[in-house]
Amino acid sequence: MSNLIAKEYQGFEEIKQIDKGGNEFWFARELAPVLECTEWRNFSKVFERAILACKNSGFNIDDQFINVSKLIEHGKGGKRDIIDYKLYKKILSMKHLIYCLLVTCVLFACGDKQAGQGRFIRVSGKDLVTPDGKKFFIQGINLGNWLNPEGYMFLFSNANSYRLINDAFCEMVGPEFTAWFWREFKKNYITKEDLAYIKQTGMNSIRIPFHYKLFTDEDYMGLTTRQDGFEMIDKLLGWCREEGLYVIFDMHDAPGGQTGDNIDDSYGYPWLFECEESQVLCCDIWRRIAARYANDPIVLGYDLLNEPIPSHFSHLNAKLEPFYKRCVAAIREVDKNHIILLGGSNWNNNFSVFADWKFDDKIMYTCHRYWCDTLQNNIQDFVAFRDKVNLPMYMGETGENTDEWVGAWRRLLERNNIGWHFWPYKKMPPRACMMIINPPENWNVIVDYTKKDRSSFAKIREARPDQAVVRKAMTDLLENIKFANCRKNAGYTQALGMKP
Repeated sequence: MSNLIAKEYQGFEEIKQIDKGGNEFWFARELAPVLECTEWRNFSKVFERAILACKNSGFNIDDQFINVSKLIEHGKGGKRDIIDYKLYKKILSMKHLIYCLLVTCVLFACGDKQAGQGRFIRVSGKDLVTPDGKKFFIQGINLGNWLNPEGYMFLFSNANSYRLINDAFCEMVGPEFTAWFWREFKKNYITKEDLAYIKQTGMNSIRIPFHYKLFTDEDYMGLTTRQDGFEMIDKLLGWCREEGLYVIFDMHDAPGGQTGDNIDDSYGYPWLFECEESQVLCCDIWRRIAARYANDPIVLGYDLLNEPIPSHFSHLNAKLEPFYKRCVAAIREVDKNHIILLGGSNWNNNFSVFADWKFDDKIMYTCHRYWCDTLQNNIQDFVAFRDKVNLPMYMGETGENTDEWVGAWRRLLERNNIGWHFWPYKKMPPRACMMIINPPENWNVIVDYTKKDRSSFAKIREARPDQAVVRKAMTDLLENIKFANCRKNAGYTQALGMKP
């Protein structure tokens, strides 16, 4: 081992770098080939174990192992973020680090592959199964409106997608205040206290809708570059890990738009299915997400597209399954552990678009249904498809109805072995949610503005309300959305079979 360490030490010295303060450091991605590790997805797991080994040896790792993001070029002039680490040579000796890395490489190569497979929720016929072999039945809630604002949850009708909401806010109070509002909104809307309450009610999981822009350099929710999607998700997963809540990632707003309506913040058409650049970007984002969380068992799975291709764009239906296969292939390059969820066309209602359900051994299907009766025939199409393919089917979204309907529909789902995530967790009245946000004073002034004709700059000037009133209402909303300031909707939570 001593001769090997000496050899690797020489390689370490050749790739050593020095920062502006004169401190020596190394990039983890440059260390991988020195240790003859050709694939980053494997070496990143080794590296995380090496960090733990150093920590267990008594070293203070906080200022020696620093997570960084790099922007690299790919494809036809495109760019994407990759994750890396900086290793600083401070208290830690390089020989000790090399030793930890080499030993971890050996242990990982010998034992982790088999052990890793046993740490994740897996598919078993029509059921999901926990690592200890028990059936897992999804019961949880959607964290809608947090990372994908929707107009109706702000009580808006015309300004019904993020882009239109943002435009209205900028017209009333300017882009700088609006950007600050969105940054604070992300901090306050969902917090550790919210996740603790969800777990307390008896739920076992959440679905987290997100906008693709959170993983790009595009202007979104208060940031114009280097978005904080991973920062937000990392924090959420930490809270969920503490509470024992599984997580499904849901790309609610895909590049180009997968739906062509307000829910995907698009331009009125599902351009994703006709634009190669959008497809490349979508697959790249999923690949990066999967690479980051490939080894995290609190992640249940990846819901690739929310409610793709409504009925009025049915001419695109044949493009859905091929794109899913392309996305799955991208994810499997870096993550062979997690389940991938596929939704049907026509608002996740039409599963006749699928012809191949054996191309991957870790897939399941997700349906959505709102505003129907609560009889067996209202769900039988999903049951029939589930039985045909012998794979799990789960209701990724439903709700937005009376407590009586919610209770009856939930019981119907459970009788048919269809797990569920109801929609949504939190919003302003009317009810149909677990937590009710109190509208701030003068919020009606903002709502009224969004209803007015703003089709020209002259009309915007005529309609614009008092800026001070609007700023205060928006600032008050940031307080009202905090968990401590919301009201528990006991009837809704009880209708879900949970304890408020």
